Amino acid sequence: MSKNSELQTPNSKLQTDWEPKIVAFLCNWCSYAGADLAGISRIQYPPNVRIIRIPCSGRVHPLFIMRSLQNGADGVLVSGCHPGDCHYISGNYIARRRFAILKNLLEYVGIEPERVQFSWVSASEGEKFAKVVEDVVEQVKALGPAKRLVKRKADPH
Repeated sequence: MSKNSELQTPNSKLQTDWEPKIVAFLCNWCSYAGADLAGISRIQYPPNVRIIRIPCSGRVHPLFIMRSLQNGADGVLVSGCHPGDCHYISGNYIARRRFAILKNLLEYVGIEPERVQFSWVSASEGEKFAKVVEDVVEQVKALGPAKRLVKRKADPH
């Protein structure tokens, strides 16, 4: 066994190879269309994001976010229409209020608030969507794998 392999533990190898899993709840009318524009325009962004298309950011219940973290997501992005542009009039304002309260809850239960991000992206902002995803992935990667609330699989032995 070489000296380098002795110094490299299995955990440190996993740390260097680890990529965060991000769940993104995107408003159908604006943010999802922005993600679609990024794809059509061939704007590159990290493939770590799994997109869930929703009618409105105001429909994202805080339990959706908590369950995502519990079921293995390292971070969550919620993105909706800009204030004043919501197709459902006030859905993004509702989402913004919920998000502010959720940040406090996350801190209370010991989850880094940076694991959950909220952004405004319109249908014409494909580049902005790609930048938001890059920023979220970078921030979550700096935090490392999620450890709180994550369900552990039972050891069969």
